[in-house]
Amino acid sequence: MVIIDEIGKASAKAQRLPAPITSASRMQTNQHHLYILKDCTAQTAGRGVVIGFLKVGYKKLFVLDHSGSHIEAEPLCILDFYIHESLQRHGFGKELFTLMLRTEQVEPQHLAIDRPSEKFLSFLRKHYNLRSTIPQVNNFVIFEGFFRDRKVPGRKLPPKRAEGEIKPYSLSERDCKDWDWEGIIGIVSLLWDERCLSSLCTHALLV
Repeated sequence: MVIIDEIGKASAKAQRLPAPITSASRMQTNQHHLYILKDCTAQTAGRGVVIGFLKVGYKKLFVLDHSGSHIEAEPLCILDFYIHESLQRHGFGKELFTLMLRTEQVEPQHLAIDRPSEKFLSFLRKHYNLRSTIPQVNNFVIFEGFFRDRKVPGRKLPPKRAEGEIKPYSLSERDCKDWDWEGIIGIVSLLWDERCLSSLCTHALLV
């Protein structure tokens, strides 16, 4: 899965992370969805030119509400988001993000964002009016409206531990080393509004 490894490295470099957080091996051991934006113009068709990607997944988290109470929730989390530097500010990130929201059937304010950069926070403010955050003690950022009108309400927990010991964790890990990757890679192709926007196809790789 060279493509996944390479785009993961590009994302890590752009975010100045010490190591990639998206790779083929990580995708094998987590129930994450990877949306890949691919150039389908005549000049590049068939060569697999990737414009960017978005990785999401459900995680069980302990989050704080406005009163500081710990709430157990399992929101859809944004885990990695990258558009090639030369193609940013062309609307590709917005198209990819909006397609993800539509496919996952989730509202933007109900997402939890893992360690968002300032550029990503600016993107969310501009396109989805996500401005006010609810302070947390972990690496995830949630916004005003996170607890309103959720499909699965959170469960309030008694204050058993100090805040410094509350950490996010995932219960969705599983061993997928024996999967048929060749069969999985071509599972689904989603076209936004059933057409190629600006001669681009959006492929959703669900693994």
